[in-house]
Amino acid sequence: MKANRWRGLAAMAGLMLAAHAGTAVAQIRVLTSGGFAAPLNAALPAFEKSAGIAVTVMLGKSQGSDPAAIGAQLRRGVAADVVIMSREGLDDLKSENRVIPGSDVDLARTPLGMAVKAGAPKPDIATVEAFKNALLRAKSITYPSSTTGIYMATRLFPQLGIAKELAPKSTNAGVAAVAKGEAEIAIQPVSELLHVPGTDFVGTIPHSIQYISVFSAAIVAGQSTSDQSNYEKARQLINFLHSEKAADAIRNSGMEPLGSR
Repeated sequence: MKANRWRGLAAMAGLMLAAHAGTAVAQIRVLTSGGFAAPLNAALPAFEKSAGIAVTVMLGKSQGSDPAAIGAQLRRGVAADVVIMSREGLDDLKSENRVIPGSDVDLARTPLGMAVKAGAPKPDIATVEAFKNALLRAKSITYPSSTTGIYMATRLFPQLGIAKELAPKSTNAGVAAVAKGEAEIAIQPVSELLHVPGTDFVGTIPHSIQYISVFSAAIVAGQSTSDQSNYEKARQLINFLHSEKAADAIRNSGMEPLGSR
C-alpha cells in the first residue's frame, strides 16, 4: 500500500517537473554601465512580471582601458544579449560591429553632479569659480574612469587650469569611497549619486561646464543574431525601457527619459 502511494507521489512530482520545464521562464542577459543601473533595477520587476522574461544584470564601464569596460568584456567572450551604456561607448561598439545595426535606442540622459559624505558641509558649486575652488579646497576627490571621467580629466580640469593640482588627490573609486570617508567629494552622473546610503547630494555642476550623459541600449551581435527568440526578448526589454512604463524609474534616478517625450 505504502509502495503504491510513493509511486503515485513520484509520478505526480515527475509530471509537475515536466510541466514546469515546459513553461520555464525565458531569460536574457544585460550588460549595463553604472549610470543606468539604478533605473534598470527599479524597472525590471515590472518588466519581468509582464513579459515573463527573467533578466540577469551584469555591470561594466562604458569606456576606458579597464578590463571591466563593456567593450573589453564582450571582446573576451562575456555573453550578453543587451548592452546599456553611454552613447559614446555604444558608438565605439557599433564601429566594431558588436551590436546589431539599427537596434540602438537612446533611453535617458543625466547631468554631472556632486556628492559628499552624509552630514558633511556641502560646498558652494553654484558658479564655475565656486566649483573650481571647491575642488581645490577638497583633500580628495573621486570621479569615474569611464566617459564622464575622460571628459573631466582631459577637458574640464585642464580648461579650469587645475589639472595638475587635482591629479595627486584624485581617484576613480566612485561614490562608495565618499560614503566610507575615503574621498571627500564625488563627481559623477546624477543617476549614480542619488539615493546612495552614507552620502548627501550637493547638486549639479554649473551649466557652462556641464556634461550631459546620454545612456543608450542596443542588442548584442552574436547569440541574439543567430537566435531569433533571444532577439525578440532583447527587443521587448529595450522597448519597455523606452516607454512610459519605465519613465518613473528613470526620473526617480535623476535622469530624463527620452522615450516618453
